[in-house]
Amino acid sequence: MEQTTLMNLDLRAPLVYTEITDTGTDMEAGTEETLLCFSLDPLQSRSIEPDPELLLGSLVFAGRRTGNLPDPALPAVSLPAGNYLFVQRRGAVMSRREWLDMAVEQQKDGLWEMFRPESRIFVRFLHEDGQPVTQLFRPLPD
Repeated sequence: MEQTTLMNLDLRAPLVYTEITDTGTDMEAGTEETLLCFSLDPLQSRSIEPDPELLLGSLVFAGRRTGNLPDPALPAVSLPAGNYLFVQRRGAVMSRREWLDMAVEQQKDGLWEMFRPESRIFVRFLHEDGQPVTQLFRPLPD
């Protein structure tokens, strides 16, 4: 598996998905592109040593798409355009615990670099070049 590198990403256009309400435990392992958005615990989201068990708050929304566009007849959710702390890992389907550990490292690195990420995280699962990819986005204030 590749090493993750923290980047500051300027997402120029939103990524739009069809909202889904069936958020089963195997959702991350699917072949369709999936976006999850979670609130983060306010205290843990500012800690240089967050407790992984307490970091995630509630699921704000989930979305999925097949192909390039969501279904226009269904409600949509999105990863808005904006600035983000961004990390990704390729090559293996990640369990919830693995991507949560990656989120903790993203937060530690971001705070060390003096960024002030917001208390929300977007987790994106997709396939590129025949490989699974997990991406984490933490919004940065304007």
